[in-house]
Amino acid sequence: DAQAGSMAGRRPLGTRALLLLGEAPEEPLAGALRNLSLRRLELAGNGLRALPGAALPEGLEELDLRNNSLQGLSPEELAWLDSAPLGRLQLYLGSNPLRCDCALRPLLGWMRNASWRVPDARSLRCAAPRELSGSPVLRLRLEQLGCGAGWEPRPEEAGEQKELETASYVFFGIVLALIGVIFLMVLYLNRRGIKRWLNNLREACRDQMEGYHYRYEQDTDPRRASTSPSGL
Repeated sequence: DAQAGSMAGRRPLGTRALLLLGEAPEEPLAGALRNLSLRRLELAGNGLRALPGAALPEGLEELDLRNNSLQGLSPEELAWLDSAPLGRLQLYLGSNPLRCDCALRPLLGWMRNASWRVPDARSLRCAAPRELSGSPVLRLRLEQLGCGAGWEPRPEEAGEQKELETASYVFFGIVLALIGVIFLMVLYLNRRGIKRWLNNLREACRDQMEGYHYRYEQDTDPRRASTSPSGL
């Protein structure tokens, strides 16, 4: 503790990365960390059950929280991560016992809206409940989280959902427009071949109709009708 206190009293240090092993940081060490100028902080394997917000220095870019006891992140913790001092922070959350229930919904929405904030998001798996154990977190449907019929999303979550739906519709419209443009370009580049094919088709149809017309005239010719086997 005395060493941590002496660190806290110094001016910020230019350390680029720091690895902490053992139990979660206590208050003296938290004060020391706040005065460090870190780019990466490794807290893997510390048994953390919550985000150590008080221990994180401003301007931190990478935080390794793998192999802890995190079941999720609260809306307050996510809002703190979106604050200006930590707006560029990336989290590594692998090997945590994530509980995939309604409480996970804020974290799930946060990761989907800013996937770059959690580089190992695709590898995250549910640890509980039993029916979802081992399921990829990012592939979960909202109804699987069991929020209940009376649950209502927060206004910001509802707004984010609407923005996501709007973006999906816009993207789908852009894709359809590109397909239409490509189709028109193909038609334009092959206009001579298409015109030749249409002319050939028209000639074939005309020859076919002339054949039908000729056979009709032959069948209705009175001279052919007057000739019969009895007259031979």
